[in-house]
Amino acid sequence: MAGLRVKKGDRVKVISGADKGKTGEIIAVFIERERVIVEGVNLVKRHRKESQGAGGRRIEGGIITAEAPIHVSNVQLVYKVDKDDVLTRVGYDRVEVTKKRADGTEYKALRSQRVARKSGKEI
Repeated sequence: MAGLRVKKGDRVKVISGADKGKTGEIIAVFIERERVIVEGVNLVKRHRKESQGAGGRRIEGGIITAEAPIHVSNVQLVYKVDKDDVLTRVGYDRVEVTKKRADGTEYKALRSQRVARKSGKEI
């Protein structure tokens, strides 16, 4: 299985499902389940009983609202172009960089960088 093309901190827009059209930042990524948690999207309510945590600390009970994971195929990356939000797919380019060894010598190597498919610019 390949890695996901979005990562924590990316701004994304929901393109399908109940929350279609909402935009938010990725809070967490679950690579093995191919799911992401997006801020303010897919909110669920959980009923929690009041309990006692470690060290005798009291955990508040009640109805707690939190974000639930959604599948990564239901979101698309958003990036800024001249104050406008643009949806784009994510691609990868290999760029040549100069690296240093521990002994101080330098060498050339290739590094992957994420690019916006629409504009070709680095994300």
